[in-house]
Amino acid sequence: MTHAFAEPLHDASQQPDPGPILQTAFAFWSSKVLLTAVEFGVFTKLGGRGMTGAELGAELGLHSRGISDFFDALVAMRFLDRKGDGPSAEYFNTPSGALYLDRASPRYVGGWLAMLNDRLFKFWHDLPEALRTGRPQNEVKHGQKGMFEELYAELPRLEQFMGAMTGLSRINFEAFAAKFDFSNYKTLCDVGGATGLLCIEAARRHPHLQCISFDLPPVEPIARKHISAAGLSGRIGTASGDFFQDPLPRADVITMGMILHDWNLEKKMRLIRAAYDALPPGGALVAIEALIDDARRENVFGLLMSLNMLIEFGDAFDYTAADFRGWCGEAGFKRFDVIHLAGASSAAIAFK
Repeated sequence: MTHAFAEPLHDASQQPDPGPILQTAFAFWSSKVLLTAVEFGVFTKLGGRGMTGAELGAELGLHSRGISDFFDALVAMRFLDRKGDGPSAEYFNTPSGALYLDRASPRYVGGWLAMLNDRLFKFWHDLPEALRTGRPQNEVKHGQKGMFEELYAELPRLEQFMGAMTGLSRINFEAFAAKFDFSNYKTLCDVGGATGLLCIEAARRHPHLQCISFDLPPVEPIARKHISAAGLSGRIGTASGDFFQDPLPRADVITMGMILHDWNLEKKMRLIRAAYDALPPGGALVAIEALIDDARRENVFGLLMSLNMLIEFGDAFDYTAADFRGWCGEAGFKRFDVIHLAGASSAAIAFK
């Protein structure tokens, strides 16, 4: 008797490759190795030098059992390089590791990876519950204060967090400053401006621009400090307020970097209408996000980010350019554009 699920007899070469299934299923292994390497400061400890596994392991306080497996896995994953084989081999940073994972680099993105490791890795364990209930699965679920509520209560921690988060944002903001045509605009307001990074990148590239970084009151001294360090205090100002309670500063261009996706539709529309009210005719609202493709088939990161918004906030979600056009059209905007920035991120633009 043949079982219903018995495999039919045919050439194995015609069968679908199970590789993608298995690669994704085991992806948390490689993710945790990289996140742990960032937590331990492997790339920062190496800096511009080479070290044997024993030397590097001793400086990191690692047990001998896992040293070669850990570092060689990072080599196989192309996050570290190695010269030679065996105990005398020396490990080095790859160019990308040195640029993005060494804390001494101005383009360090490890702050994001640290947050993934410290918070989101464990919260994503509860994705099934989030999908069944539509409720957040972060600190709030466990009776604690939300991450941002905790951070905003203590200025040094808030500044440290915002500094750590700048690496990934800088890549997108640099691309936006390079690709958006600012020639017909004189003023820019970045809503949720944090350290003032978007204003800094835009002002550096476009000397005619005057900019304002707008955020909650505790953030203003942090923004001023970073703007001053960039030597741009004469061209970038700061303003503080609650963007759900206070009018937005008037400007020719209003930007929102990773802001709209934090909210449900009702609050998204409030922010879009607030931007419309603050813009002159011909002005532009720019939303910088991991914009999901309109067919919802290609931008895996954008779709996963939207699931992350479910885990973090419940009713918040990421969106497509078509969604953005629809919402902005309802608010009165007349023309739309999309500029790809870097990786999974794009700028969705609505013109008044």
